[in-house]
Amino acid sequence: MRLSRLTLIAVCAALAAAATVAWRLWPPGGARSDPIVVGTTGAVTSLDPAGAYDTGSWALFENVYQKLLTLAPGSTSPAPDAAESCRFTGAGMRTYTCRLRSDLVFPDGRPVTGADVKFSIDRIRAIASPVGPAAVLDTLREVQARDGEVVFHLRTPDATFPLRLATGAGSIVDRAHYPATSLRPGNTVDGTGPYRIRSYEPGKRIVLTPNDRYRGAVPRRGSPVEIRYYDDPGELARAWDRRRIDVVNRGLPPKMLTSFLDGTTDARVDEASSGESRMLVFNLRDRSPAHDRAVRRAVAALVDRPRIAAGPYLSTVDPLLSVVPRGYVGHVNAFQDEYPRPAPERAARLLREAGITPPVRLAYGHRAGPTFAKEAAELRRQLEASGLFRVTVASADWPDFQRGLLAGRYDIYGFSWTPDFPDPDNFVQPLVGTRNALASRYSNPRIDTLVSTTRGHEERVRAVGDFHTLQREVAREVPVLPLWQRKEYVLSTPDVTGAQYLVDGGGAWRLWELRRL
Repeated sequence: MRLSRLTLIAVCAALAAAATVAWRLWPPGGARSDPIVVGTTGAVTSLDPAGAYDTGSWALFENVYQKLLTLAPGSTSPAPDAAESCRFTGAGMRTYTCRLRSDLVFPDGRPVTGADVKFSIDRIRAIASPVGPAAVLDTLREVQARDGEVVFHLRTPDATFPLRLATGAGSIVDRAHYPATSLRPGNTVDGTGPYRIRSYEPGKRIVLTPNDRYRGAVPRRGSPVEIRYYDDPGELARAWDRRRIDVVNRGLPPKMLTSFLDGTTDARVDEASSGESRMLVFNLRDRSPAHDRAVRRAVAALVDRPRIAAGPYLSTVDPLLSVVPRGYVGHVNAFQDEYPRPAPERAARLLREAGITPPVRLAYGHRAGPTFAKEAAELRRQLEASGLFRVTVASADWPDFQRGLLAGRYDIYGFSWTPDFPDPDNFVQPLVGTRNALASRYSNPRIDTLVSTTRGHEERVRAVGDFHTLQREVAREVPVLPLWQRKEYVLSTPDVTGAQYLVDGGGAWRLWELRRL
């Protein structure tokens, strides 16, 4: 997730000159005070940290809520934010203790206490929303709050627990305003992050103003920001062309993005390595054809990743050959080893040996969007060209798509995963562990044991062998089929600086880094 700093790859001299002229037109004695406008297709599904586990919502949480720990740009080690200090105490990485800062206050002026931290973590687990982040805290047994300290008791040793506290699952809420066992209704947020919400139009825009009472790891006050949400990449592209937005992250159509990358269109472009990945998820419910491992392996033997990356995505993504992406400790190209190339003959043999008569009928689901539709069409073409499958395709907007996959409506569905924290564990338990976040119903005791074993290594390189074994087991079982790994880009106008620090390949948005020149 956070493995390298953004690299500036293009600056347009003509636009820079135009920005200089425009600067001279600003009112004398000060810079522009209007909000920096950020455009995205990453929708917010909930303002309550207990009710959302998606990229768009967590990007907002990073700015309006505070956690005990946070990750600085480019860092893989959490640093204190709402905490003064945190550390494992005792032996065996089963107890983690944090001392809370004494100068934190909620919007109504009430001091933040350890009881609020305990309440925030406990309610996520108590509510256990099917689209919430309770699974991130799966190793937690109990939270205690006492004398300015918060103590986390873990069920098993977990070297990744500090990273988990630095995610949206660690967001601190005001226990006076959030129900303990249900989601908070309405559109109000009571957090202690670097920003406060000034106005909110669900699905359209959020205006953020700096929180003058914020105390924590962010070193400076941010600029006002307006986030505009677009349902369709085409709408986002048109808004950029009409200069209605200053910064774009996530959602531009691949064709438009390539025009920026080859220098034919004016823009400032920043690039980061990214752990965001796309995969096919198989429905393991008894009534689904994908419940049979031979069907899943036959699909894996047919899919041509390079054609997907070069076709619908115009090479703005890279083929991915393991559930753990490149750049993470322990990555190995397990699917390439198991399925070296598209092989219709092997796929037919796998079905024949399992006693399955083709064509196998599969329902494929994906989130609505033109690029996802092109991806679905290419996948359908590849599977049906073999004569072994007949595929029906259904698309839905994000809320309906979530409801559909939770209900088991699809035999296979396309799913994009953005890591919560920079560790290979975050591509394993949430994706292929028992009670995973994908609603696939997959459970494999061997994988669960390997996950637990890897978490026992504080020096993560010692877990490499187990991660290799785990990825090869996934390639044999195919509960998910990796397709591609995204390249992360941020576009900005020449009068905005700090865009190179906005993201670094994970789900966080550091809006406070944005400034007008």
